[in-house]
Amino acid sequence: MIERCLNGLGARPPAEAAAAYTVTVRGLVLMCSIGIRPRERERPQRVRVSVDLVAADAFPGESRRRIINYEKIVAAIREIASSGHIDLCEGFAERICAACFADPRVERVRVWVEKLDVFQDTDGVGAILDRVRGTAA
Repeated sequence: MIERCLNGLGARPPAEAAAAYTVTVRGLVLMCSIGIRPRERERPQRVRVSVDLVAADAFPGESRRRIINYEKIVAAIREIASSGHIDLCEGFAERICAACFADPRVERVRVWVEKLDVFQDTDGVGAILDRVRGTAA
């Protein structure tokens, strides 16, 4: 019955779905020298970063050696943020994507970079990049 309902909606039943799992970092807020305006070059500002990393394989179970380590991703984001001025949110996101693909298990990455204090009447402004291993940026 469930399979019939899913097929009626155009969805694949679970047995046919591609095996994958996602590791996520949500809402990491840090200080970063980012932006093209002179005032943005004068002092760091708050930036929120979120990342989804999709593994090419199914969840490897409880084997710590086979999972994507989110602590390494957070450390890489912090290192990029502290490495010097970045002109664009897109450039920051692209560098994060490259760091994520250093892990050969990562097949796809989605990165959000938002500057939080640009406009008083918004939660944030920025960019989202989606990248798939082996495709041109």
